[in-house]
Amino acid sequence: MRDTDLSAILLDWYDIHAREMPWRIGPAARAAGVRPDPYRVWLSEVMLQQTTVAAVRDYFRRFTERWPTVGALAAADDGDVMGEWAGLGYYARARNLLKCARVVVARHGGAFPEDPAALRALPGIGPYTAAAIASIAFDLPEVVVDGNVERVMSRLYAVTTPLPPAKPELTALAAGLTPAARPGDHAQAVMDLGATICTPKSPACGICPWMAPCRARALGIQATLPRKLPKAAKPVRHGIAYLARRQDGAWLLERRADSGLLGGMLGWPGAPWGDEAQEQPPLDADWRDPGVQVRHTFTHFHLLLDLRIAEVGMDARPTCGTFVHPANFRPSDLPTVMRKSFDVASATFGAL
Repeated sequence: MRDTDLSAILLDWYDIHAREMPWRIGPAARAAGVRPDPYRVWLSEVMLQQTTVAAVRDYFRRFTERWPTVGALAAADDGDVMGEWAGLGYYARARNLLKCARVVVARHGGAFPEDPAALRALPGIGPYTAAAIASIAFDLPEVVVDGNVERVMSRLYAVTTPLPPAKPELTALAAGLTPAARPGDHAQAVMDLGATICTPKSPACGICPWMAPCRARALGIQATLPRKLPKAAKPVRHGIAYLARRQDGAWLLERRADSGLLGGMLGWPGAPWGDEAQEQPPLDADWRDPGVQVRHTFTHFHLLLDLRIAEVGMDARPTCGTFVHPANFRPSDLPTVMRKSFDVASATFGAL
């Protein structure tokens, strides 16, 4: 079957079965002349990196209600944006989100450029995100390849080379299918197919629009693809978080440096994480161990975080951080590992 026929079959399926998402212009609206907002496309693509659609929906809604345009986001306070991002993880994305918005306003008059090369020059926008914006927002025939697309291509063409070495081959196959007409809808159609039918486990081949031409299905190996090289075991790091509550209810918090893990986020004072936990209290106090260890997994390592808690007087003078009154502090502004620590400390203080 010709690539053009495959694309036509998929688009017919997409016209009926396209997922509804708050950042998407559906095929019927697009056919009627409605065009996607590049800002919303960009924001959704950044949020969706390493995250599920279900997890992103509420974040996207809050962001676009609070900052409905790229100009509004560019003018936002860094701390407010980092607070709204808390819980989505991969916090460098939030820092680059602000940098990108400000560059778009300063250098492009508040409008995202259509040229893929110009998009790739923006902070935090790599080849995939640039291709997605160019394709979905501007209907350019760029090749958009995410995990869903890799899975669909590997099965459609029975590619048994494992990932990541198979990426160039799968990208070339996806490029061959990308049509000149409706490339944005086509890109979203392949992603929808992977997310709803050609799923990682138990693919619903019986209702797939590409059931007949699928080579992996013909060979009976669709559930085994894509193959992947084994991952190396993640190392374990250790640390200590110090949670001090003043007599007026204020908590000792510090904002982490912009660079590095959890950059720009609020957190609890403590020494850098490493092979061993290092005692580095931010002030003299009667520190207690609640006997609960916080466990959290990042992309490249597991963290085991011991806790120390203390109630301190109004005259406490920490060597780092600032006491923040409850009226100016939302636990939801904390990254997940810090919020886990807060939950333990709050329960411990409440039991006293």
